[in-house]
Amino acid sequence: MHRREFLGAMGAAVVAAGRGIAAPARKPNIIFIMVDDLGYGDLGCYGQKLIRTPHLDRMAAEGTKFTDCYAGSAVCAPTRCVLMTGLHSGHCTRRGNRAKADLPGEGKNRGLVPLRPTDYTVATHLRKAGYVTGGIGKWGLGNPGTTGSPDKHGFDHFYGYLDQVHAHSYYPTWLWRNDQRQELAGNQGGKRQQYAHDLFEADTLDFIRRSKGKPFFLYLPYTIPHGKYEVPDTAPYTAQPWPKTQKNYAAMITRVDATVGKLFALLRELGLDEHTLVFFTSDNGPNPPFLKLFHSAGGLRGIKRSLYEGGIRMPMIVRWPGKVPAGKTSDFVWTHTDFFPTACELAGTALPKGLDGMSVLPTLLGSLQKPHDALYWEFHAPFHQAVRMGRWKGVRFGTDEPLELYDLATDRGEKTDITAQHPDVVRRIETFLATARTESPYWPAVAKRRVRARGKGKMRKK
Repeated sequence: MHRREFLGAMGAAVVAAGRGIAAPARKPNIIFIMVDDLGYGDLGCYGQKLIRTPHLDRMAAEGTKFTDCYAGSAVCAPTRCVLMTGLHSGHCTRRGNRAKADLPGEGKNRGLVPLRPTDYTVATHLRKAGYVTGGIGKWGLGNPGTTGSPDKHGFDHFYGYLDQVHAHSYYPTWLWRNDQRQELAGNQGGKRQQYAHDLFEADTLDFIRRSKGKPFFLYLPYTIPHGKYEVPDTAPYTAQPWPKTQKNYAAMITRVDATVGKLFALLRELGLDEHTLVFFTSDNGPNPPFLKLFHSAGGLRGIKRSLYEGGIRMPMIVRWPGKVPAGKTSDFVWTHTDFFPTACELAGTALPKGLDGMSVLPTLLGSLQKPHDALYWEFHAPFHQAVRMGRWKGVRFGTDEPLELYDLATDRGEKTDITAQHPDVVRRIETFLATARTESPYWPAVAKRRVRARGKGKMRKK
């Protein structure tokens, strides 16, 4: 389906509803699944040879697989902030997992800066557009009693972890259901009977059943396969001659793959499959233990906490039967900033002002569209910035430091710095960087590169 046909159907529905006529179409359900620390190369459809992901591979066969989609940041909290607000990591409120220090008057928040009351989220927008909104998994943008809890930012329903550190345990003694702390009897006193992801899976399916009569937005920031690497059993990898951590990691990925399979089975059972657009992605790149055995970075340079490609280029699969082309692979360049504007167009609503993203609905529906002129990221541990302009990728450690330049069309592994050969491209990126970000009291820019002094555990200037 082309964008014009889709918008025409949406418009007809609005007009019909205004005349009291039965509308021929309804707003699509939107499900956004974002797992935690899954690498670019961890799925079979992205080249993985050892970890089994049959349901996600089928999702790619029935939808479109994107090779050049990027997370909002290289760690979890800022990526979630980017996704929810449509602002990149140089503009959004939460630019790191922890701020450098608590500001005067902020209290002992451990640097966990919450969303502000003025932060406007995609959930708030979709709820205003008539959607039932749910979030299940790891929130990470505001603890209880802060301005950043999900109930203050558009969610009718939330179940899971609010605090990102609490989310490190897969056998927690309690979780949050909306604004109420729910004790888990099966995990009290050292018992390990209630696995968090299995609880999330059950709540996901229950939310879909309860919400089937209205358009819904379901945000699923599942914690798998983030460490701790805990899983009830290592099947189907128990007999593999791998270290325990690697067995657990693989089993966790296959477990979330099974959840995706159950989700699609329920959509078909309820007659919602053709009315539901599903996204699947990860929040940042993988961790070091999985690079050698599983090639989790997929041949890309960098890992979690890095703005090289391995830290931010993510798997992205989008499926919507009859709308999103099946079996297609697209190299269109986009990021998690684009989800909010895309959701607005799907819901038939006006785009809020000031977002950094753009709607990629034309691309999702198989049409051509102009890509971003430039994409921006910043990260603060250590501070560095990255820009993508078409085939060009720039990385800079410190605002007064020289730029590294890579040609992703010929060097996706970012092995060769070609700044000397392309001074014009370097100047263009540096001009963009001069105005790409706004100042943050929590996450200031750093002028000179900082490196860790060998053996001292302290930072020194280069």
